[in-house]
Amino acid sequence: MTLEEAEFAQRAEALQPRLYRTALLYLGGEAPAAESVAETVYRGFLNRKKLRQPEFFSTWMTRILMNVCCDELRRRKRETAWEDLPEPAAEDYDPLPLRTAVERLPDEVRAVIVLRYFTGLTLAETAESLGIPPGTVSTRQRKGLALLRLDLEEEGF
Repeated sequence: MTLEEAEFAQRAEALQPRLYRTALLYLGGEAPAAESVAETVYRGFLNRKKLRQPEFFSTWMTRILMNVCCDELRRRKRETAWEDLPEPAAEDYDPLPLRTAVERLPDEVRAVIVLRYFTGLTLAETAESLGIPPGTVSTRQRKGLALLRLDLEEEGF
C-alpha cells in the first residue's frame, strides 16, 4: 500500500511544524531549517511509494530530515575553514546557553538529544528515525546529557 499524492500532502502539512522545530534545533538557523524541511518534503514526495508501512510516516519523514540536516552540516564544513573564523570577543554574551551547548555536541549525540528532548520522540521512535538500535540511543542520550551538564556548569549555569 503506497501513499497517494493527496494523502502525502495532508500528512506532510501536519508534520511540518515538528520537522521545522527539529531542523531549527539541529542546524541553528531559521533559513537553513526552512530549506531543510522543504527538501525533506520534496524527497519524501519523490520516494513516497517506497514507504512500505504508512503508519510509520512521521518516523520515515524524520529520518529523511536528519539525513538532509547531516548533508547541510557536511556542506557547511566543506565551505568553512576553521582557521578563517574570527575569535569571539570577550564581551559576547549568548542569551541561549542551552542552544549553544547543544550545537557543540558531537553530531551523533546531538541528533539523539534533539529528537528525544526537543522534538518529543520516544526512545523507540528516535532509534527508528536514526536507524540505530534503542540501546545505542540510550547510550548516546546519557553521554549527551552528561556533556550538556558539564558544558553548562562550566558556563556557570
